[in-house]
Amino acid sequence: MKDRAADFLEFDREAQVYRISPEQVVRDDVEKHYWRHVGVTILKDWRLYIMLVPMLLVFLFWRYFPMYELLGCFKVSDDVVPVSQQLFSGFSYFKRLLAGGDQLSTDFWRALRNTFILSFYGLCFGFPIPIILALFFNEIRSNAARSVYQVLTYLPKFMSTVVMTSLVTMLVKQGSLTTGMGIINQGLSSLGLISNEVANAGLLNNPSFFRSIYQISGIWESAGYDSIVFFAAIIAISPTSYEAAQIDGADKMAQMRYVVLPSILSTIVIMLITRIGSLLNIGYEKVLLLYNTNTYVTADVVSTLANRVGMGNNPLPGVAAAAEMMNNVIGMLLVIGANTIARKASNTSLY
Repeated sequence: MKDRAADFLEFDREAQVYRISPEQVVRDDVEKHYWRHVGVTILKDWRLYIMLVPMLLVFLFWRYFPMYELLGCFKVSDDVVPVSQQLFSGFSYFKRLLAGGDQLSTDFWRALRNTFILSFYGLCFGFPIPIILALFFNEIRSNAARSVYQVLTYLPKFMSTVVMTSLVTMLVKQGSLTTGMGIINQGLSSLGLISNEVANAGLLNNPSFFRSIYQISGIWESAGYDSIVFFAAIIAISPTSYEAAQIDGADKMAQMRYVVLPSILSTIVIMLITRIGSLLNIGYEKVLLLYNTNTYVTADVVSTLANRVGMGNNPLPGVAAAAEMMNNVIGMLLVIGANTIARKASNTSLY
């Protein structure tokens, strides 16, 4: 009893009694008036909490409420009655997608493979580019020049997906009697990299070029904007670290390798985990606007397949919901796995 009491009591040798320590008094007061402190903090910074309301509403209406419709993955699809009153169908939709043996199952496995390939290429080629851009921005001495370059790289991110895909389509469009082929087609054809037949047909009509066009346009669109996080981490590095490296004789490349990269490693790991978490969340709108029936073999992803199946001539909303749910479950497992590996390898993780 005395041993346990000694954790929060102090023994008064003169009075031969245990008394509550001053530290414990403070802790008890904080515990007793915890919600009062929370209320005072909210009232003090009420403007910041009001600014959180739109974000909370977005998550509530576009993230949490739609979860109710996931019941459609396990119930017989019937538009006449609400989801809560539909009959339970078990895992029949998932079985049909995974081992149905029909064209729908074949299309799903093809879409899942394309989703993973496009995401993996984006991770391999798209993730390092913002880091390299941030390193380049850090080496520009002129603040005015750096601001101009940063704005130029940020601008594509603020274009709508429709505008961006329309621009890409114009650059690689096929030749016709009224209009010439896209400028990229002309350049590749003149260099002998593609044949005149492929150039006239249009690169977006050739399945072999869709993944390259998707990745290059994605890097052009988001690399500058994604570099903001890494550039912010770089400018937070203490100047004394650079001075110590210069005293040791490190040149610019050595400073990047031994000072900058180790200093922003935690940021890189966190961003990599979040990127892996969205590995299978392909930009649905972009693929939908760029692909066509000629490029289904390499362009069709789970989201576009779910769109066709759920909103086609013979809609199967339960099957479409099951496809999207499997996609999201795989993404969640990837986040957990990446976070576990990062925590064990570098002691840096999201949780």
